[in-house]
Amino acid sequence: MEHQPRTLPTVPVRLTGRSIVLREWDDADIPALIEMYDDPEINRWTPVPSPFDAEAARAYLGRARAARAEGRLMQLAITADGGQPQGEVLLWQDDLDDRDIELAYGVGPRYRRRGLASAAVTAATGYAVHHLEARRVLLRIEADNVPSAAVARSAGFTPTADELVAREAKGRRVLLRTWCHGNGEPPS
Repeated sequence: MEHQPRTLPTVPVRLTGRSIVLREWDDADIPALIEMYDDPEINRWTPVPSPFDAEAARAYLGRARAARAEGRLMQLAITADGGQPQGEVLLWQDDLDDRDIELAYGVGPRYRRRGLASAAVTAATGYAVHHLEARRVLLRIEADNVPSAAVARSAGFTPTADELVAREAKGRRVLLRTWCHGNGEPPS
């Protein structure tokens, strides 16, 4: 039987995990989105534009909604209780094998070092395995991004022997190491 590519759900999703709620972004979140992404560390490690102002935030949400409507990407706000966004977790089908789900994450400067990214990655991983039937759940991290690697380890990911993945971000070529959840075997 031939593998059929799948799309991600286009309906709203709300996930809960250790002391967090992952929810859809809405227009009222624009100030929190600006605070989170107009940050030197986010600028350093992500392809998000900088400076990140209200216009950039509206465009970002517009692209996120379009990608969601097409089943290509899920972007969920990380919150403590479903209210104030403190970060974001993204899920999409991997470019190299659409049976795999790749995750990315970011946490606003005021909310770092509280375990939010690890909790969000753990919740998103569970969703990817149990609801999206991911063969593998992956993270792609630059070698020098020590905080992101710490989050990966905390959430049960380990580096793989996969070749480095090259991507373009803000006019520069970045090489990303692949991390896989658990032992990298398909869920049973």
